[in-house]
Amino acid sequence: MVGSECISNHPILNVSGGVGYVTDIAGVNTYVTGSRLAILAIVFISDIYGFKPPLLRKVADKVAQHGYFVAVPDFFHGEPYNDGNVSRPFDPWFKDHDSAKGIETAKPIIEALKRKGASAVGVAGFCWGARTLTDLGKAKLVQASVILHPSFLTVDDIRGVEVPIAILGAEHDTISPPKLINQFQQVLNAKPEIDSYVKIFPNVSHGWTVRYDPNDPKAVEAAGEAHQTMINWFDKHLKKN
Repeated sequence: MVGSECISNHPILNVSGGVGYVTDIAGVNTYVTGSRLAILAIVFISDIYGFKPPLLRKVADKVAQHGYFVAVPDFFHGEPYNDGNVSRPFDPWFKDHDSAKGIETAKPIIEALKRKGASAVGVAGFCWGARTLTDLGKAKLVQASVILHPSFLTVDDIRGVEVPIAILGAEHDTISPPKLINQFQQVLNAKPEIDSYVKIFPNVSHGWTVRYDPNDPKAVEAAGEAHQTMINWFDKHLKKN
């Protein structure tokens, strides 16, 4: 199955999470969190499970506490991947939700955030969201980007990015194994004019930053380290604007 690792570690849905609310931005249902007065915005591009998982929203809340207005749009327009829907297997679902089309949803949202006063916009892409993130970086529609456990991403995708980018990979990941992450780093090292940071986190698997057991201290610690790395990257590149 294409992308089997994307669905082998599905999110935990039986935990509470999210201090924000859902609103409409550019015609897309979007979970938002943080002060409306914040002039720095960050857009989360989710994995295949969409914008509803509580742990994803908790990460958005955490980032918002550092002075950002964070938007988590529903890139799947009410049709996230559902493990329990046997009539809708992953492969046909993925065909209908090609990550290459994500920029069509992201661009109007980013434009709307800027119209509302955002002086700079960062973007974080999780798994499925990595491709959309690189497309935004190629078009220079954002000012900083962070990829977390990317899926279906190529060296050429990384080669075209023209904004600061951090890539956080997992040691145990067959979709984007360390060998591929290292190739990404080599490409970025050849572009010193674009600030970049690449790290392979040890002893973690694909999806570890938003699909972890909140009752497992080691899992919480590993995810928290990645979250802080992401926040530090946005602080470095957005708070100077």
